Amino acid sequence: MATTEHSPSTERPPSAGHPAAGRLRAWMLQGLSDMGRGGGPTGPHAEPEPPHKGQPWWRVMCLTGVDYFSTLGYQPGIAALAAGLLSPVATIVLVVVTLAGALPVYRRVAEESPRGEGSIAMLERLLSFWKGKLFVLTLLGFAATDFLITITLSAADASTHLVENPHLESALHGRQLLITLVLVALLGAVFLKGFLEAIGVAVALVGAYLALNVVVVVVGLWHVATEGHVVTDWSSALTAEHGNVFVMIGVALLVFPKLALGLSGFETGVAVMPHVKGDDGDTEEHPRGRIRDTKKLLTAAAVIMSVFLICTSFITTLLIPEKEFEPGGEANGRALAFLAHQYLGGVFGTVYDVSTIAILWFAGASAMAGLLNLMPRYLPRYGMAPHWARAVRPMVIVFTLVGFLVTWIFDADVDAQGGAYATGVLVLISSAAIAVTIAAHKAGQRNWTIGFGVISAVFLYTTVLNVIERPDGVKIGACFIAGIILVSLLSRLARAFELRVTGVTLDPLAERFVRDMAHRRIRFIANEPDSRDEAEYRDKIEQIRADNDLSEREDFVFVEVTVTDPSEFEAGLTVRGEVLHHRYRVLALESSSVPNALAALLLHVRDATDRTPHIYFEWTEGNPFANFLRFLLFGQGEVAPVTREVLREAEPDRARRPRVHTG
Repeated sequence: MATTEHSPSTERPPSAGHPAAGRLRAWMLQGLSDMGRGGGPTGPHAEPEPPHKGQPWWRVMCLTGVDYFSTLGYQPGIAALAAGLLSPVATIVLVVVTLAGALPVYRRVAEESPRGEGSIAMLERLLSFWKGKLFVLTLLGFAATDFLITITLSAADASTHLVENPHLESALHGRQLLITLVLVALLGAVFLKGFLEAIGVAVALVGAYLALNVVVVVVGLWHVATEGHVVTDWSSALTAEHGNVFVMIGVALLVFPKLALGLSGFETGVAVMPHVKGDDGDTEEHPRGRIRDTKKLLTAAAVIMSVFLICTSFITTLLIPEKEFEPGGEANGRALAFLAHQYLGGVFGTVYDVSTIAILWFAGASAMAGLLNLMPRYLPRYGMAPHWARAVRPMVIVFTLVGFLVTWIFDADVDAQGGAYATGVLVLISSAAIAVTIAAHKAGQRNWTIGFGVISAVFLYTTVLNVIERPDGVKIGACFIAGIILVSLLSRLARAFELRVTGVTLDPLAERFVRDMAHRRIRFIANEPDSRDEAEYRDKIEQIRADNDLSEREDFVFVEVTVTDPSEFEAGLTVRGEVLHHRYRVLALESSSVPNALAALLLHVRDATDRTPHIYFEWTEGNPFANFLRFLLFGQGEVAPVTREVLREAEPDRARRPRVHTG
């Protein structure tokens, strides 16, 4: 068999007159030609490291942990605002849902998508055609909400810790928005330079941050134990407010959706899977060691976070006056930092602030990595983003600018962004739960299907309740979805005439047809396969000869394209040779687009034979505009002129361009 690669777009060398512009363009698009082939991974996790070059799971856990663990910077304060005295009880509900719900779901996601594709890829495999693409675009909108709000919310909370530090408050007061924008810009700068040392930095940040939090928690628990009246006062107030335990649990279940930020990090945990070392015998098809160690990563992160969530919600609720959690209060958005300053002094408190600021800022790095891993995986492959969207640096600039806009809209307010963040997190976890439920059902695992179905119901309930109580989250998500769909459709329209075939493969008989035609003028007839009987081919040849005034001595080979999934944009092309009715040679192709398949075949034949092929069409009947819409949506319609336009864009040299004839 013969294989030839055709790039969807040709990179031209920079103009000699503008060397600086050429170098900048080359730097911006570095790695573009190697990314996105065959729908493979893109972004900072583009090529999974070979098993012997990966990282131990506990180190990779720190990379996802900068997102997950950093929520301790604001989660206790959000829990106190949402649940008041019930904060510890509501947090226990959150921990139960984490360990019994989210953790089993994402352990199964790790099994089903071991290359870091996540639950969106699982659902994509279940749906085809345009409904599948639109569903994925919707989920990408919520994923963008999750990751982008992670960047802006984390930067906003980092600036809160900086501005409200007692030693800096007077100097930085009123500059939170500016500081947040600077932090987002610095994050973008890190990714523009490169992100090779992310895991090492994450290990240092997570290790230091968790160690400092252990000190704060131990000191807080010691104060709770030594000041006995604190527990008594809390329990008395709790009983007076809610009556009995069952009412407390009921109210905790109702306010639990507001604590959903504590579930963040699982999607990122799956996204970083390609960096997990696994076993020496792992292959990309069966990475058993990587899957096992990723499960360890997810479990360890969930258990560590659960312990911290329970302890921190308990000590902050009991030791911090309720009014301090309110907007403008000293503990708003920085409850643990408040305790660090109050009980351990200004020096330790400042060290804690620095550690919190660093990990919150780097949490944005984890989210940026998730965006760069997710968006280029789908949009360019769907034809719904420019070709440069496969390169990391242009996408970093786009995401950074969007981060500026979100920060400006929310005025760097942590509480205002909480609803949008929780909505993004919950929608992704719900989609993951539904995906693993379907996967378990397909595998015939009845008990797992029931279990995952119950978990899906819990997360769907939580998502719906969160949307009802905080509709701003779904509104922001809807804005991202609308933006992604609009840009995607405009991009698909702009790239309509782009050569989308990534490679052409001929079977032995098809290759023989091409070699035989190379000795004379190469003539193809584009035929829409109907009954495929002898009369169809005989009449077609007679019509083409009459329309184009060709002699009977001219020899033809038919080309027939069967449209598979017209919503797909890029794919390889396999050409199969057939001899029908003992005399008619046919090249049979399957593709998402008839004109693209024909153009790719003609260019391949030209390159293989060094001769210019000719192809003959009939004009398509009907309204040209309606036929063009059929081409955009269903891959067929105005075939002859579109084939010619694809060839014109793919081959600028008119002398080398295959000839298109229409009668």
